[in-house]
Amino acid sequence: MGIVSPEQRSRMMAAVPQRDSTPELIVRPLAHGMGCRYRLQVRTLPGSPDIVFPACGA
Repeated sequence: MGIVSPEQRSRMMAAVPQRDSTPELIVRPLAHGMGCRYRLQVRTLPGSPDIVFPACGA
């Protein structure tokens, strides 16, 4: 059992942005400028990562 109840944890996690967070918006143009192409919100991968770099031409 955790420190907080399941209901409280659910409310906390619901408040976390699912996409376009500030760090993500900073990293995306930098990566693109370096020649890295990426995919967003890849649901087929475990955990559904925000940014996936299939190949980076650095």
